[in-house]
Amino acid sequence: MNSLNDNLGNLASSIQEPPEKLTEVTDLEKLLFETGEAPVIEKKNIFPLEWNVQTPKLYDIYDGARDPGWAPNKLPWDTLDPSKFTQDQRYAIAYWFSLLSVFDGSGPVVFARAMIYTYEAKEEDPIRKCFFSVVRDEMNHEEICGRAIKAMTPNGPLGYEPTTPLGKLARNNVEWLYYNGSRYWKGFNTAVDKYSLPILFTSFLFGEVASSTLFHGMYEKTTIPVFKEAFKRIGQDEGRHLGICLAVLQKLLPQLTPEDKEMITLQLRAGFVFLSGILFEPPEHFWQLPDTFIPAQRALEEVARSAGLGILTLEERKENWKTAVLRMKANLDPYGIEFPALPEVGISGKEVSFDAEKIIPIF
Repeated sequence: MNSLNDNLGNLASSIQEPPEKLTEVTDLEKLLFETGEAPVIEKKNIFPLEWNVQTPKLYDIYDGARDPGWAPNKLPWDTLDPSKFTQDQRYAIAYWFSLLSVFDGSGPVVFARAMIYTYEAKEEDPIRKCFFSVVRDEMNHEEICGRAIKAMTPNGPLGYEPTTPLGKLARNNVEWLYYNGSRYWKGFNTAVDKYSLPILFTSFLFGEVASSTLFHGMYEKTTIPVFKEAFKRIGQDEGRHLGICLAVLQKLLPQLTPEDKEMITLQLRAGFVFLSGILFEPPEHFWQLPDTFIPAQRALEEVARSAGLGILTLEERKENWKTAVLRMKANLDPYGIEFPALPEVGISGKEVSFDAEKIIPIF
């Protein structure tokens, strides 16, 4: 015990005082008085972050989208044997998915840009999250395009050398499609920041109405198992996207200004022209194409049909597109939005100008 006491004594004698003694508890009121205000954050910034909720229904849609129930790599790709198709059939199938990629392939970046916009515009949290789910879905759709193209034309859509006249026409058409896609992307980037959420969502709604119509028809007619399943799954996703757009617009459309309504009418015409590239045939108002393009595309479609890809005939596409347009019109009529004339599918309405630099819609 004495030894322990001696050790403790020695230890106590070697105690050192800290360099500074805490002589008083921090005075919080004084500290608060000395604070300075943070600088003002400029507009078009994702900060400050908030988690406001105005449309709880969108959380339900987002929760249902957390697991889409499928993935591109889980589809039955092992049933797809390219050797069972002729060379021209492979070129034709790859061509159609290249055409689709102008719309679905650009989907991830277009919706990602729109998601950033919702953060910058301080939109409610469930809208941001729904956009995130759409970005994920669109990436799956883009992957389907890539897998189909590479299966049928390794190194496609442009990095291969076709060996038949139809194949060479297909690749030339793809080059023109991607050129026009680049023009769309440039216009979208320029326009997206200029428009209010109602205008953006009305434009997106048009794209979703169009895509759900397309994939339903493709699913019904396609006999190639992996593509049939892909069209079914993509159609389910597009139906969910349609629900997102409708839920948002039910809140926003009653608040439209006359200027918003006029801009939506213009956007509908622009959207129709752009989306006709996949839903019908590309009109000349936006699409800059050579004289060989349409005849080549029709020949490619015929060959793809013979292979079991369920591309609707031109007349069937026209009727489907008209049906989709009328669905869109029915959603907007109650809000006093004038529908534009769409003579290509026999719909009368307001005559409006077309501006290729202001196209917003996407699948």
